Amino acid sequence: MSFDSTAPATGYVAAVVDAVQQYLTASPGRTVLLGIVYTPIIIFVLNILKQLVVPRDPSLPPEVFHWIPFVGSSIAYGDDPLKFFFECREKYGDVFTFTLLGRKVTVALGAKGNNFVLGGKSTAFSAEDAYTHLTTPVFGKDVVYDVPNEVFMEQKKFVKVGLSTENFRAYVGMFEQEVDNYMRSDQAFIIWQMDDINEWGRFDVTDVMAQITILTASRTLQGKEVRSGLDKSFSALYNDLDGGFTPLNFMFPNLPLESYRRRDKAHKKMSEYYTDIIRKRRESGHSDEPDMISALMDQKYRDGRPLRDHEIAHIMIALLMAGQHTSSASGSWTLLHLAQNVEVQEALYQEQVDHFGNPDGSFRPMTYEGFRQLPVLDSVIRETLRMHPPIHSIMRYCSFRCPSSRDSRCPSKDGVYVVPKGYYVLASAAVSQVDPLIWVNPTKWDPTRWSDPEGVAAQAFKTYSDENGEKIDYGFGAVSKGTESPYQPFGAGRHRCIGEQFAYLQLGTVISTIIRKVELRLEDGITEIPEHNYHTMITMPKKPRNVCYRRRRFD
Repeated sequence: MSFDSTAPATGYVAAVVDAVQQYLTASPGRTVLLGIVYTPIIIFVLNILKQLVVPRDPSLPPEVFHWIPFVGSSIAYGDDPLKFFFECREKYGDVFTFTLLGRKVTVALGAKGNNFVLGGKSTAFSAEDAYTHLTTPVFGKDVVYDVPNEVFMEQKKFVKVGLSTENFRAYVGMFEQEVDNYMRSDQAFIIWQMDDINEWGRFDVTDVMAQITILTASRTLQGKEVRSGLDKSFSALYNDLDGGFTPLNFMFPNLPLESYRRRDKAHKKMSEYYTDIIRKRRESGHSDEPDMISALMDQKYRDGRPLRDHEIAHIMIALLMAGQHTSSASGSWTLLHLAQNVEVQEALYQEQVDHFGNPDGSFRPMTYEGFRQLPVLDSVIRETLRMHPPIHSIMRYCSFRCPSSRDSRCPSKDGVYVVPKGYYVLASAAVSQVDPLIWVNPTKWDPTRWSDPEGVAAQAFKTYSDENGEKIDYGFGAVSKGTESPYQPFGAGRHRCIGEQFAYLQLGTVISTIIRKVELRLEDGITEIPEHNYHTMITMPKKPRNVCYRRRRFD
């Protein structure tokens, strides 16, 4: 139905109301039925008339039409946010507001939109007010979004200490060893244990990457105690905690559900697990392990107060939960694309042979310095992150605690709109990273686009990394702002992911190790990789998502 004028809509609604009224007046118990039926109809009609008849404030962004009050555009957004955003952009422009289960969310698309939301002042656009109800029950009190922004920035600075080049050099070998051990022992790679190298096996790519990710992360960042304790009880705790990190928990944080109770119980036990490790390390004189626990135990806030044990524990939980899904998702998409694109896969393998191969066909251990000299691998990772950023929407709450409301003015090609206090603002790098107005063949996975120094990809990356030297210190050291780039795989601004270098190193080493050992293909009869599953917090591939593999050599 067209909504260019109000007459068709109001005429249709009036006809429906008239028909219902005639039916009810001819039926017994019509008074009660009238009350039951008319109340939602009246709400429904008023919602439509408000959108079609009441004049719109021209200073506010245009609103996306919706039929059902409160629900708004939740279904369309939840099923396929990118399709929803692109369709809305065609109707309303780069800036528009939609209703998400009672919340007013103003979307700002494109590079300007990314800069408006992610480059805004924390006093105006609050990440804490947008996310604390989701993250605090999972991560814990006194960390991340449960503290004022300036404290969170200090905590990010503490984490950066543990992400040192010295530690990275130690991590490369650990990553490689964990992947090798996993492929030799896990049932997903049972063919690896057979003599016939022509046998093909298959595995669920996301299940395998989830296991490899937690093994490699626990061996390095989390520490030897966590790695040695990765048994069924820890996995159960992790799964229960992970069950509280879903879109349902974001929209409805206080439901009396069993999954919420399991989440809270799991957080308590996992917090105690980490604090027990910290206590034992302190009692034994504090070892100098190259992990995050060791780094955090030495840190102090600017006022001289050391990090308390429960803060360290909760930061460790946050690192585990935040990094697990994003890395396993990125690894899954990478393996799927390599299985689909055999030529790229073989180029990646040949790059490993050229840099680390021995005359007998074996490989030398990868090194941190050598890892940084792999252009094919770098392009593969960048292109995968372009097409499959783990998070499709980043929100902030409009609090406007600052004296001026200038930060609420959102520019677009149609003018400048004001976002009211109490709204949420949303940026989507997932849109700008596949925008046909910016990229050539945006939905084609093409790592070679990153090899053109004058191409869109290279220019977007330069803007993201601020190669001209314009760095900003938000309180955790000078970093690239990157908010004006259409390519933002790790976020931008003050909340840019500080673990991006670790994630690159982890993902690159894992993928390289797998490709050294096996060939990958999609299953027979399947030519396309799975679609995106947008019903989870992190964008994963839909099932089935199997990859077939065959050993390259006997090892």
